[in-house]
Amino acid sequence: MTERTFWRRLHARWAARRPPVVSVLRLDGVIGGGGRFQRGLNLDGLADEIDAAFAGARVRAVALAINSPGGAPVQAELIRQRLVSLSREKEVPIYAFCEDVAASGGYWLACAASKIYAQDASVVGSIGVISAGFGAPELLAKIGVERRVYAAGERKGMLDPFQAENPDDVAHLAELQRDIHDGFKTLVRDSRGERLQASEAELFNGAFWTGRRALALGLVDAIGDLRTVMRDEFGPKVRFRQSRRKRGLLARLGLGRSAAGAALGADLLDGIEARALWARFGR
Repeated sequence: MTERTFWRRLHARWAARRPPVVSVLRLDGVIGGGGRFQRGLNLDGLADEIDAAFAGARVRAVALAINSPGGAPVQAELIRQRLVSLSREKEVPIYAFCEDVAASGGYWLACAASKIYAQDASVVGSIGVISAGFGAPELLAKIGVERRVYAAGERKGMLDPFQAENPDDVAHLAELQRDIHDGFKTLVRDSRGERLQASEAELFNGAFWTGRRALALGLVDAIGDLRTVMRDEFGPKVRFRQSRRKRGLLARLGLGRSAAGAALGADLLDGIEARALWARFGR
């Protein structure tokens, strides 16, 4: 036996006697870029925390505490891919715990886990794609403002909210949404497999349910909270290693979702959109 092998085995025995560790990664907020006042969930902001969650010889699992109404599908997939990649590389399982809301992109994140848990009153699902906005061409005409758009490319100005709606533009948007929706459906099928207990027409129509109903549909595996489930899985001596992000100004002031109007300029619009996402789910 070489000296290196001896010390490796000694370290492994020493580590095995110490309490196991579960890394808790909080995924709280709207998925996307965020702003100066509100922090969005995106891979750039989460990469270091995700890497740290899987680091350490005693880490037995990573628990995702999810509270998100969704947002940008690309960022949701980038975060999910990083989680799944590290889970396979480190051979550390992922468990997802839906808190108040794990809807749309929030549920997308939950699909990184081998097992998904929720509370009875959690909001889960919304497996669909949505785009929303406002149109104001008549308002501009009424107040005497003329909209001028100069573009190279006949479709470059499509879906401009200050011009009359063009049916061809709407059809193009619908096609994009179908592509994204198809990807979302494939992800859920691959993640949940035979655990799904309802027709695709019911599961993938954009509806959302309580955690108890999501359990019956096969979208979650059980009703349970993070601490209890992890203690049952890894024993009463399990240690929880919390990952805490720096919060935006609104959250630090205790204003959070209810005071998005405190932001200025572009952040004001971001805040309004974020509030609208939460409001869809009664939060």
